[in-house]
Amino acid sequence: MAKIIDGKAIALDIRNEIAKEVQTLSQTYNKVPGLAVVIVGTRKDSQSYVGMKRKACAQVGIRSFDIDLPEDISEAVVIAKVHELNADPDVHGILVQLPLPKHINEEKVLSEISIEKDVDGFHPLNIGKLAMKGREPLFLPCTPKGCLELLSRSGISVKGKRAVVVGRSNIVGLPVSLLLLKADATVTIVHSHTPDSEKIIREADIIIAAAGQANMIKGEWIKPGAAVIDVGTNAVDDPSRKSGYRLVEVAGWLTPVPGGVGPMTVAMLLKNTLDGAKRKIVQ
Repeated sequence: MAKIIDGKAIALDIRNEIAKEVQTLSQTYNKVPGLAVVIVGTRKDSQSYVGMKRKACAQVGIRSFDIDLPEDISEAVVIAKVHELNADPDVHGILVQLPLPKHINEEKVLSEISIEKDVDGFHPLNIGKLAMKGREPLFLPCTPKGCLELLSRSGISVKGKRAVVVGRSNIVGLPVSLLLLKADATVTIVHSHTPDSEKIIREADIIIAAAGQANMIKGEWIKPGAAVIDVGTNAVDDPSRKSGYRLVEVAGWLTPVPGGVGPMTVAMLLKNTLDGAKRKIVQ
């Protein structure tokens, strides 16, 4: 049976560590990290995600700046708000909740966030530095960072391992493959146009499943003892089982969905905000 990588428990440990550091900052410098969460419109899923992030801030002592903007607001006003937050010394991280309404250019808005406050880790300069040897981005994207943290805290060594990333999205697949490379894994990216993906996946010691497409991995493809990080957008098919999953009997390590990567993404957002604050407060 696979050992379950308990993302909830690991994320809770990280949150407790963050809370202690926030308390130390408050006592030593009389300042705490600040995260501005910008939401445009009233999409229920976005409201839910934003509420969760704001609640998480409160739990660790990070100050939350709540920027709630109407659906019909102009792109120029959103950008002006981002500039205002860039200039606010009490704000150490800026998160713009996606998707934005169709009349607003997401790439344009996100590129206006200061690289020093880009706690989502998607500024082109941060991604560019992630892609280069010997360069360190100010922030790493939260979900990929969470995947590597799950492996590390579970005692799973990445160095020298054969890692396969299923999916090549800007949000998970591409940056997590770069992080695995930096950690000295041999990395292959598998996607919908990869011929004979089964052969590649069968050789993997570590699999990051982030395809956003069901049935790209089948249970019998998993090498016994492999570590599988399921980002939650990929179903692993085995029609002989009610759950549709056979991985738990094959993999050495496995993240559950939910309760695996999800809680880590929020924990990494808090960690990025703390790191941004420390760069400014602790001189």
